Amino acid sequence: MAVLASPRTASDRRSTTTAPPVSRRRRSLPGRIAVNAVLLAVSLMYVLPLLWMLLASVSDTNSFRLTWPSALTLDNFDAILNVDTTYRPLLNSLLLCGFATAVTVVVSVLAAYPLSRYRSRLRRPFLYTILFSTGLPITAVMIPVYSMFVQVNLIDSMPGTTLFLAASALPFGIWLMKSFMDSVPIVLEEAARIDGANTLQVLWRVILPLMRSGVTVVTIFTFIGMWGNFFVPFILLLSPEKLPASVSVFTFLSAHDQTQYGQLSAFSILYSLPVVMLYLLLSRRLGGGFALGGALKG
Repeated sequence: MAVLASPRTASDRRSTTTAPPVSRRRRSLPGRIAVNAVLLAVSLMYVLPLLWMLLASVSDTNSFRLTWPSALTLDNFDAILNVDTTYRPLLNSLLLCGFATAVTVVVSVLAAYPLSRYRSRLRRPFLYTILFSTGLPITAVMIPVYSMFVQVNLIDSMPGTTLFLAASALPFGIWLMKSFMDSVPIVLEEAARIDGANTLQVLWRVILPLMRSGVTVVTIFTFIGMWGNFFVPFILLLSPEKLPASVSVFTFLSAHDQTQYGQLSAFSILYSLPVVMLYLLLSRRLGGGFALGGALKG
């Protein structure tokens, strides 16, 4: 007579199928500890300079060492909050980077649309040229650019420097904008054309609303890259009243151990605020992704 085995309960089956071996958990623990230790060391490399900048800005001693200040003071901020040191350089940076970023984003959208939607024999070579231009160092072209600016009388010109900053950021902007535009389904554009929309209406009312996150990413990356650009305005701008904050920070440095570290740290904090504010204002657009969830229904 056959003996029937008692069926296992659901909890028994769950325990036998989902419980990982003890040895595997023991083996993974040292690996996780090592990874966390490496990540912690890398984080400290970024946190320590920021901590030094915050402490030095409110310290009453002019020291390069990372030490807790004996007394907290705002004298360093009071020393730099004037027109010549902070206000005018920051305004120049906002004008240069703001207009250059706007030009870059607009031209990138107009250039990425035909590259994303139309096919041509010159499309692939043009894309390879753009890709090569993204890796071209700006220092390699500054000598011929400086010579050209001298010949066309654009040296020490804010509009000329703005246009060159926009031109230098265009390869990266076009390449990134095309990648985002490729994610927008072409059937939406075809439906809009059936309804009588022209090319600019399709681009403005259909494609751009669906790739707002992509435009935001290009805007943030372009503005940050221009905001920290020291070499271009240092070469093309000569008048002290036209220099941006990325160049005027050089005036705090000295080769004879007379660098004002407290004022330099205070200026660096104020110099970082526009980029942080821009990211906070536009970061809400980054979390939503592309609004294509129900675009193809019906």
